Amino acid sequence: MQLRRFSDPREFLQDAEAFLMEREAEHNLILGLTNTLIHDPEVYPQFYLAVVEDAGKIVLITIRTPPHNLIISHVTRPDALTVLANDVQSAYGILTGVIATVPIGKTFADLWQAMTRQPYRLNMRERIYQLSHVNSVTGIPGSFRVATPDDRLLLIQWFAAFRQEAMGVVDNSDVPQLVDRYFVSETRKIYLWEHDGEAVSMAGRGGPTPNGIRIGPVYTPPEFRKKGYASACVAALSQLQLDTGRKFCFLYTDLSNPTSNHIYQEIGYEPICDVDEYRFDTPVNS
Repeated sequence: MQLRRFSDPREFLQDAEAFLMEREAEHNLILGLTNTLIHDPEVYPQFYLAVVEDAGKIVLITIRTPPHNLIISHVTRPDALTVLANDVQSAYGILTGVIATVPIGKTFADLWQAMTRQPYRLNMRERIYQLSHVNSVTGIPGSFRVATPDDRLLLIQWFAAFRQEAMGVVDNSDVPQLVDRYFVSETRKIYLWEHDGEAVSMAGRGGPTPNGIRIGPVYTPPEFRKKGYASACVAALSQLQLDTGRKFCFLYTDLSNPTSNHIYQEIGYEPICDVDEYRFDTPVNS
């Protein structure tokens, strides 16, 4: 069993795509990030791309865009996780976290803790959904439009609020740069739902795969919630993606939020698999 790293995301995709496409929805994040590395390379100037092979056959694929978490694909040989952990330790020493389907994430977290003495904690349980047909959302006042640079200050406020609420991010100093990328990116866009001339909800799209695209982030300020704006915005955005040739839309939900999980299923999103995010803390001294 051997691990191969890649310095060229195009070469990585050429080798990894067939394996990833066997489970396109499950691997939408890896596929989407790889497309971002290819088409918007300035977004992630550093990256780690690798495959683990057994007798020339891929058994595991992984990607990391530091300082973000390691993302692990479906694994057909569990012992490949040990090969991966050894190489990641040689590359980084320590990690911020790992994202993988259940139970792969927990298996890797146990391996990593034993190897590095970094304790871990389950930070978020998520579910990947896939949509191929939109159930119409009717009766919600307002209209749908793409965000423009005129919306920049509002989007900066909303992105910071979303990241703090959904992910616990406190340092949002990079948010202005993040928002600006949506206005020039080939792969990302932000859309708004407006009512009476006021923006009341937002939904983004990015991370294209060969047949689909990921929807997110989705955010509605507290004062505009429970009015159906997010449902209308996500439904309109999802329909737009299908109308422009995508076969599927994907999205991630936080399983601790039953409201959002219900809303997306009402729109037509169907559950595919569950994903865990584990965070690693400072290593424990021996």
